[in-house]
Amino acid sequence: MSAPDPAFTPTLVSRLPNVGTTIFSVMSALAADTGAVNLGQGFPDFDCDPVLVDAVTAAMQAGHNQYPPMPGVPALRQAMADKMLALYGLTCDPATDITVTAGATQAILTAILAVVHPGDEVIVLEPCYDSYVPNIELAGGVVVRVPLTPGSFRPDFGAIGAAITPRTRALIINSPHNPSGQVWSEPDMLALQDLLQPTNIVLISDEVYEHMVFDGEQHQSAARFPGLAARAFIVSSFGKTYHVTGWKIGTVVAPAPLMAEFRKVHQFNVFTVNTPMQHALATYMVTPAPYLELSGFYQRKRDLFRQGLSGTRFRLLPGQGTYFQCVGIEDLAVPERDLPEAEFCQWLTREVGVAAIPLSAFYGNGFDQKVVRFCFAKRDDTLQAALKRLASL
Repeated sequence: MSAPDPAFTPTLVSRLPNVGTTIFSVMSALAADTGAVNLGQGFPDFDCDPVLVDAVTAAMQAGHNQYPPMPGVPALRQAMADKMLALYGLTCDPATDITVTAGATQAILTAILAVVHPGDEVIVLEPCYDSYVPNIELAGGVVVRVPLTPGSFRPDFGAIGAAITPRTRALIINSPHNPSGQVWSEPDMLALQDLLQPTNIVLISDEVYEHMVFDGEQHQSAARFPGLAARAFIVSSFGKTYHVTGWKIGTVVAPAPLMAEFRKVHQFNVFTVNTPMQHALATYMVTPAPYLELSGFYQRKRDLFRQGLSGTRFRLLPGQGTYFQCVGIEDLAVPERDLPEAEFCQWLTREVGVAAIPLSAFYGNGFDQKVVRFCFAKRDDTLQAALKRLASL
């Protein structure tokens, strides 16, 4: 058979004309090509608990290999309802308020498609995860960018309030926050509740790092605040929590009227999610220790990494949560510190042998504040290898 004739390939008008290859793919490819330690893309380089893998095998052998119910395996939805009540005091009906998704990214897209109509405005707080804006554009929505406070990455409620108009349909928040590692406080969430109270705005709360909050602090889920829980899609990730990012399984919790619209979209863009893994997760969640102990697990890695960086001239930004550490580069004793963040990260990968991500990639206008992000969800020997190379700085 001959190759297709390009003359017959239809010409398309792109739905996402401004989207190219993500910075994560670019930096990971560069790290692989140069043999650099990849602290750029946010995934663990260690295995999950073998008990969880065995539970998947057991589920397959038990015959759980056909389609599950569209909203997810009942036992897993019940396990999530139990967790939401125990941790956050939120009572959920697993039949109507919880849906299992193909990861958090699909969950966020589905929530946006369910509530955003063409011309509706959606507020995003920058720097923000790179899927938010394309998701809004695919729904025909209008992206309204509000910056978090530069340097501290705290929410500016005056700026958020000023961005609200009669056309505002939704607001996306993310705490613990990727990329900065900042965590919203109880006063922050109460201020948000007060701000949204007189509106009809839907809240999309990206909480995939909910079990990575350090120094004895609590994760302030939207589920803890009745005025927020009543208007929120709360997004969680089993991949982040159980070190299985490649499984692409998450959940969404929302009041029944919101979830009914969510499921209308979910049934046609995914329908349902991997059956044996859902059964395995339901079995594994009977023991809460793996997620209750996760903050301590990652805080030790954070502290190890920060201690190693303290011997360099990187400026350490506070890291209250997630598995990311941001650093300022303006004080480094190398001329490359004056490069734009993206070029600095390429230099760091090629010449020092450690890959990082520029924070400018998380801003629509490429705002450059001389800050880059490392991921410390790595084995200790991986972190030590990276720190040894970074010691030259």
